[in-house]
Amino acid sequence: MNDRDEQWQAAERLALTLTEGGLQRMAARTLAVFLFTDAETVTMGEIADRLGVSAGSVSGSVKSLLSVGLIERLPAPGSRREHYRLRNDAWPTLFSTQNTVVHVMLQAAETGICVTASGDPAHERLTRMRDFYAFLLGELPGLLRRWEQTRVPR
Repeated sequence: MNDRDEQWQAAERLALTLTEGGLQRMAARTLAVFLFTDAETVTMGEIADRLGVSAGSVSGSVKSLLSVGLIERLPAPGSRREHYRLRNDAWPTLFSTQNTVVHVMLQAAETGICVTASGDPAHERLTRMRDFYAFLLGELPGLLRRWEQTRVPR
């Protein structure tokens, strides 16, 4: 077995771990491709080829990884295919205000609060949900600043 085969086996093990942790299987495998590829960018077709699946099955995973800020779409002059790469700041972005999932959860709670009456148990649960996500968004900038302060330039 060569080094590349060992790397892809490690990628599949990582994807399995991520799946056991709650990530959708295809999103976990797609993320593993981004983490282990030696290419600067990849297309959905290349991800599909690497995983031995259809390009259509990769589409939702790419959309999911884009929405949480782990990957980014890049311009590819001369190419008709969209190119993607793991963001250099993927992990801080996952926990930043750029994470659309956090905003969607906050908005969902707000919408629920508006259609439930004060004193209703659903209203109270939704208020706690909203307050948590608002607190999280308020705390993230300071947390990320502290993270950046620990980083050693490479």
